Amino acid sequence: MPSEKSLNIVEQLDAIYQQSVSRLRAALTHYIRTGERPDPELRASGGFAYPEVRLRYDGHRDPGPLGRAYGRLQAAGDYATAVTQPALFASYLAQQIDLLLDDYGVNVEVGVSRTEIPYNYVLDAGDDLDLTGASPVDLARIFPSIELSQIGDELADGLWVHEEGATRPLALFDAPRVDFSLARLRHYTGTPSSHVQDYILFTNYHRYVDEFVHWAIDQLDSDSRYTLLSGAGGVEIRKGDPDPRQAIADSAWRRHQMPAYHLVAPNRSGITLVNIGVGPSNAKTITDHLAV
Repeated sequence: MPSEKSLNIVEQLDAIYQQSVSRLRAALTHYIRTGERPDPELRASGGFAYPEVRLRYDGHRDPGPLGRAYGRLQAAGDYATAVTQPALFASYLAQQIDLLLDDYGVNVEVGVSRTEIPYNYVLDAGDDLDLTGASPVDLARIFPSIELSQIGDELADGLWVHEEGATRPLALFDAPRVDFSLARLRHYTGTPSSHVQDYILFTNYHRYVDEFVHWAIDQLDSDSRYTLLSGAGGVEIRKGDPDPRQAIADSAWRRHQMPAYHLVAPNRSGITLVNIGVGPSNAKTITDHLAV
């Protein structure tokens, strides 16, 4: 179980994140309705920024050899990373923070990062924000937007080089990189990234998808722990829904390159099936984003 301290840290991160998202969406709405740009001072003060978790390790406590590849610090110093959607990753974040607190005795702080949330990533927070008539070029110039040149895998690929005195990264993937993969998952699979489960199957034959869907619907008809079947095209099947097989068949799954189906259970302990289709490039693309 996560400690009270780590859960409190995650709650602080989520509060900052929700405030930034709310400000950004409000500024977008105001601009679309009136044409008035957001206050430059608001952006300069981090009004649209991701939250950040920072920690300091003085090196006095040496945990010795650790039999894990995560929750580890390589050297004394300051560490930090920007965090996105803390509520979605709450259990993971709390677990990692607890490991560092227990094994290294670090001091942890929460604050506002210097990295802004691209406006593109807050549009999925709801469909009530109508961008009809808004110029994408103007939006990208006025609001923080996706900068692919700033998104990379240098840490995971072993290409990052530490500069003496600089803050060390606390995570392999920072907030913009994680948000990029979450958006790609929704695009490729046609389902919310939050529905992805811990147990993932891949197939390149549609008949296996049919069998999985039929079996998953049967699970919902029983007294099982499964609560939802989420499918490509935005379809969601719950216990007691009429004619679920027809609802799946009528969904817009063909619009998506790698349609997915999630048999959802508490604590993400359900099963995800992704139809990667034909070709190794699809397999590499989807597994890269799932890994992040």
